[in-house]
Amino acid sequence: MLTYNTQLKHLKLPEYGRNIHQMVEHCLTIEDRDERTRCAHSIINCMSKLFPKLREEENYQQKLWDHLAIMSDFRLDIDYPTEVVKAENLNTVPQKIPYTSEHIRYRHYGKDVERLIAKAVSMEPGEERSELVLLIANHMKKQLLAANSDGVDDIKIFKDLAEYSHGQIQLSPETTVLHEFKIVAPPSGKKKKKR
Repeated sequence: MLTYNTQLKHLKLPEYGRNIHQMVEHCLTIEDRDERTRCAHSIINCMSKLFPKLREEENYQQKLWDHLAIMSDFRLDIDYPTEVVKAENLNTVPQKIPYTSEHIRYRHYGKDVERLIAKAVSMEPGEERSELVLLIANHMKKQLLAANSDGVDDIKIFKDLAEYSHGQIQLSPETTVLHEFKIVAPPSGKKKKKR
């Protein structure tokens, strides 16, 4: 009867293949520590020949010895030339990233627009503040157009800007004209046929 790979023992590092894993299993059965260490060095030599590109890396020997320890389930008792990874350090979970749960009034504008409006409100009235307010309003229109492709009314932008600034920034449709933005469809990715 045939023996299939699916019926054999699961490989810890399948990229090295079943033969290397069998060598490691044989190395575990050797009782003399010096002989076992020599066997491990010959396995490392075979592993490095399997992946010659690995030799170009700075600490490739460390990686190979770590892989040997992993393949042996950390049971291989030899004199390692380098410090190998510990079993408990192998499956460490990264620390959770703390996310701020700041309230965003209108998500389609984002938190940065709120910060920009707060900066504009804190500035002294003048040409620089007027330019910043106009840039913010145009950016808000662009953001709203990305969320609502049907079209955007400038009056809606002016109203939202006044609401964000608690009435301190007032723009009028008679005196302020925002840019006209068009939604451009992304390229289809298909090449044109040659005639």
